[in-house]
Amino acid sequence: MASPSGSPLRHLLGIDGMTPDDILSLLDLSETYVDMNRGPDKKASVLRGRTQINLFFEPSTRTQMSFELAGKRLGADVLNMAVASSSTRKGETLIDTAMTLNAMHPDVLIVRHYDSGAVKLLSEKVNCSVINAGDGTHEHPTQALLDALTIRRTKGRIGGLLVAICGDSLHSRVARSNIHLLNTLGARVRLIAPPTLIPAAADRLGVEIFTDMKKGLVGCDIVMMLRLQTERMQGSFVPSIREYFHFFGLDRAKLALAKPDAFIMHPGPMNRGVEIDSEVADDIDRSLIRQQVEMGVAVRMACLDLLSRSRPDGGRNTP
Repeated sequence: MASPSGSPLRHLLGIDGMTPDDILSLLDLSETYVDMNRGPDKKASVLRGRTQINLFFEPSTRTQMSFELAGKRLGADVLNMAVASSSTRKGETLIDTAMTLNAMHPDVLIVRHYDSGAVKLLSEKVNCSVINAGDGTHEHPTQALLDALTIRRTKGRIGGLLVAICGDSLHSRVARSNIHLLNTLGARVRLIAPPTLIPAAADRLGVEIFTDMKKGLVGCDIVMMLRLQTERMQGSFVPSIREYFHFFGLDRAKLALAKPDAFIMHPGPMNRGVEIDSEVADDIDRSLIRQQVEMGVAVRMACLDLLSRSRPDGGRNTP
């Protein structure tokens, strides 16, 4: 994957603006890492001698762990910066932090930040590559890529599928990245949520909008659930958790309205009994949630691999 100028990709900040070829080349490379991760030898030397710093200003389990595992499997020296005890808690600005990190000459920064646009700002202040691990309510590109890989491996394609994204899309960076990716690869996308949790400009995103979950699920191939992001809510967006689950929580009865071979997805963490019932979340025949976690490591290995090609020598070792 290259930038519009044809030069190697330096940063991965979002899905918006990526071409179908960009996305498909990343998914194809990810496939090779799925195979490697399932084999006895899970180590490669693609990032040997390189330094990866994971800089998470928000709590994370799956994303941070999978980036750490991805970097180590590619041979990088991986450091996790403890932001809670770092100088940012003492008043240091993001730009000051960037300058400090830049002086340490890392090769790639993995950044999660609570402000939309903060990761892009940081990428403009450092000399190394930057991967957006989620910024505010803006984007979460590697989550959308791993979701796409999971769908493609399960359904054999993405183009032509009908995907329902259900829940708190107003506050969800996962929803935004998935909308961009799915539209780019030719899927149809539905947003299903109460009116209070649908973005104001959703009609410009190329999606169908439903405020009745039972109507919105009809004919869907993929049902992608989102959690209520209460940490980003100021005010009351739903009357009660019980009422929200009644109308917008995925259970057997609602899932039956989708296609008989429809699959369930969730980026995690799940709020069981809020946006999804345990019975469907744990259904080994319908749920792809565990596969999403596995694909996350492979996708992040592929992203790190591609970004490593922007280093001065342009070299790459094969896995």
